[in-house]
Amino acid sequence: MLGHRRTLHFLLLMLTLNLGGCASWFSDDSVEPAVHLVKVEVVRAKLLEQKFILHFRVDNPNDSDLTVRGLEYRIHLADMLLTEGEHEHWFTVGPKRSAYFKVPIRTNLWPKVKQVVKLLKNPNQQIPYRLQGEMETGLFIAHYVHLERNGVIIPADLTPE
Repeated sequence: MLGHRRTLHFLLLMLTLNLGGCASWFSDDSVEPAVHLVKVEVVRAKLLEQKFILHFRVDNPNDSDLTVRGLEYRIHLADMLLTEGEHEHWFTVGPKRSAYFKVPIRTNLWPKVKQVVKLLKNPNQQIPYRLQGEMETGLFIAHYVHLERNGVIIPADLTPE
């Protein structure tokens, strides 16, 4: 019984001493990847349902592969929440490389039609947008990259002539 207790204490001591080494696995000098909303593609715009595809680019500035697990997002147009959701899609971005991925979204702007019409009244006027969210990365242990992008769109630039 005493031998088992000593063995257990020895194992606990070894685990405690080794955990300090494990912490170095997660505190490396990696630079966070950059995520850019490159394009918004209109797939279909009906009265009660609008479908878009968001095109994103992920830049990996590090010397090792970056595994992306998915994206949680919220998109505001002016002060109005346009859409929010999650997209689970695993892919790998090579070292010092970029990769593109698409996120299909669906929304219903009908309850906000008055606000949208007011925003589109002058097609040459800039409309601010805000993208917020988190990108989940990591192969075994999840790491979350916070996203916050602000910009403007000009409706006249989006409509074909």
